Amino acid sequence: MTKRDYYEVLGVSKNASDDEIKKAYRKLAIKYHPDKNPGDREAEEKFKEVSEAHEVLSDKQKRARYDQFGHAGVNGGASGAYGNPFGGGNPFGGAGFGGQGGAFNFNGQEVHFDFGGAGGGLDDILGSLFGFGGGHRRSMRGADYRTTITVDFKDAIFGTTKEINVEGKSIKLKIPAGIDDGMSIRLKGRGGPAPEGVQGGEKGDLYVVVRVKPHKYLTREGTLILSEEKVSMVDAALGCEIEIETVDGPVTMKVPAGTQSGTPFKLSGHGVPFRDDGDRGPHIVTIIVETPKNLSRKQKELLQEFKKAKKHGIFG
Repeated sequence: MTKRDYYEVLGVSKNASDDEIKKAYRKLAIKYHPDKNPGDREAEEKFKEVSEAHEVLSDKQKRARYDQFGHAGVNGGASGAYGNPFGGGNPFGGAGFGGQGGAFNFNGQEVHFDFGGAGGGLDDILGSLFGFGGGHRRSMRGADYRTTITVDFKDAIFGTTKEINVEGKSIKLKIPAGIDDGMSIRLKGRGGPAPEGVQGGEKGDLYVVVRVKPHKYLTREGTLILSEEKVSMVDAALGCEIEIETVDGPVTMKVPAGTQSGTPFKLSGHGVPFRDDGDRGPHIVTIIVETPKNLSRKQKELLQEFKKAKKHGIFG
C-alpha cells in the first residue's frame, strides 16, 4: 500500500513550523490513541501513521531528507529489510506486538528480532495458566541455547559466513545480507537434548544473536546508510567534487554551487539490501559547510568586500 504524504497525515503545510507540527501531532495522537479507542483497528492504524509522520517531521535531518527525496529518503523506499512488515527503520519492539518481536525466513534460515529470552510467547502463557498447550509441548523439548557473535559493519550489509562452537561442535553459520544489530538467527534442533526419559522429545533450538560493530564514518537507519561530509565555505559557494566513502568503496559526488550546510544528497543503490533480488536502499550524504575560525588579514579583507558587495545587491 502506498504511504500517504507525512504533511497530509498531520494536516499541516510543507512549510509548517516545528511548533505547528508538534501541536498537530498531539491533537491527532489524542484522537486516535488506542487507550481511547479500544479494539478499533482503524484508529490503531491511524495512530501508527500519525506517530510515524511525527517521528520524521520532528527531526530536522530526517525532515530535510524527506522534503528532498520523499519516503525513499527516510526508509529506503522499501517495506523494510527483507520485506518485513514493520517499515524501513529498526523493527525491534514494533507497536502493537507487545515487544514479542517477530521472525522471517531468508535463504533457508529463520531470522528473528527482539525475541527476548529465546522461546516463550503465547504457548507458554497458555501453558502456565491452564496447564496445557505450549507448556506441555515445551516440556517435551530440550532447552533453547543462546549465543552471541559480532560481525563487521560491511559484513552485516553484504552477508558473511561465521564459524561458531556449541558444546565442542563447529557450526558454519550463514549471516544474511542486511541483517541488523540485535537480530538473531534460529538454528532449529541445535539446542539442548530432550529431557531424559521423554519419548519422541525434540532437541531445543539455538538462537545466535548478531551484534554489529559500528563504522568509523557510516551509520545505518533501516535500509539507509548515512554519513556527513565537510566542505569549506568557498567550495560550497563555488561548487566542487568530493570523494565519498561508501560500503562499496570510494564514490565521487558533485556538490553544486551554493550548497547550504545540512543539505542531503542521495547516492542510489549504495545502502542496505532489502529484497532477495539484491535491491538496495540509498546512501544519504549530508553536507556540512565549515566556517573558518582563524582568518588571515587578507582573508578578512576579502570577506568584508564580499559582504559589501552582497549588501549592495551585486550577488543577489
